[in-house]
Amino acid sequence: MRVLLTGAAGFLGSHLCDRLLTDGHTVVGLDNFVTGNRENLVHLVRNKDFTFIRQDVSSQINLPGKLDAVLHFASPASPNPTSPFGYPNLPVETLKAGSLGTFNTLDLARINKSRYLFASTSEIYGDPLEHPQIETYWGHVNPVGPRSMYDEAKRFSEALIMAYFRSKGSDTRIARIFNTYGPRMRLDDGRVVPSFIQQALRREPLTIYGDGRQTRSFCYVDDLVDGIYRLLLSDEHLPVNIGNESETSILEFAEIINRLTNNNAGVEYHSEGRLGNDPERRCPDISRARSLLGWEPKVALEEGLAHTIGFFKEKMRLK
Repeated sequence: MRVLLTGAAGFLGSHLCDRLLTDGHTVVGLDNFVTGNRENLVHLVRNKDFTFIRQDVSSQINLPGKLDAVLHFASPASPNPTSPFGYPNLPVETLKAGSLGTFNTLDLARINKSRYLFASTSEIYGDPLEHPQIETYWGHVNPVGPRSMYDEAKRFSEALIMAYFRSKGSDTRIARIFNTYGPRMRLDDGRVVPSFIQQALRREPLTIYGDGRQTRSFCYVDDLVDGIYRLLLSDEHLPVNIGNESETSILEFAEIINRLTNNNAGVEYHSEGRLGNDPERRCPDISRARSLLGWEPKVALEEGLAHTIGFFKEKMRLK
């Protein structure tokens, strides 16, 4: 296939580029580097099957030649308000990526009669009242809250995609992605994985906001990309959760990282610093992914963290 991938220089996008190229496809990567990292694509510069376009997905995309698939992964994704790359500091850019960007990529796929896949999010469910989260759950979301620029951009995109599917016959797919980690995460991303690992490697106490009982389910990036790829090749049009169903509290997660890095500084609790409407529990029901895609995560948390810690060690040494 010839594939257009927006957000190609991002953490997930760059790994997806690798998977597509490894499986013999031709990839056109698009990114404007608002949150993407040039370093994530350096290894692909000499690959004859990879082409890069620097462009904002919110602008009309004019791409000559036939496309067989369009994957829309362009969007800020970090909720951290202290990071310059967090969506609270890029509210308009986030909303444009999830509205105009979705329109533009859907139209490009429609014109090419190509399959389409959208990177949605577990944030669709907000601070959930049902647990674990299943695709038929409508969510508990504040449409004007501090996370609304991200939550509502993704929810609007899902509605728009289903409108194209139902009214225009577009060949669409929606992946609801849960917390993912691995090499190529930005050091300055501000999310829990890079923050904890860097503090641990500096032999500092790990900062926990709140009491640490809030939970997340962490999926290693290789597993996540495999789930996305299987969904792309499938004929499923309704949303599918892609994530790890193993639930871990933030305190437990901190303790694992301290142990893996031999950091004896422990943890430090802060009563302030969490972005409002932060979900207390987050864990996917992946029954649909299992039955429809034959997919489930395989990489254990400690194994994936070992790879991720190695990446951060190298990056911090070069910084």
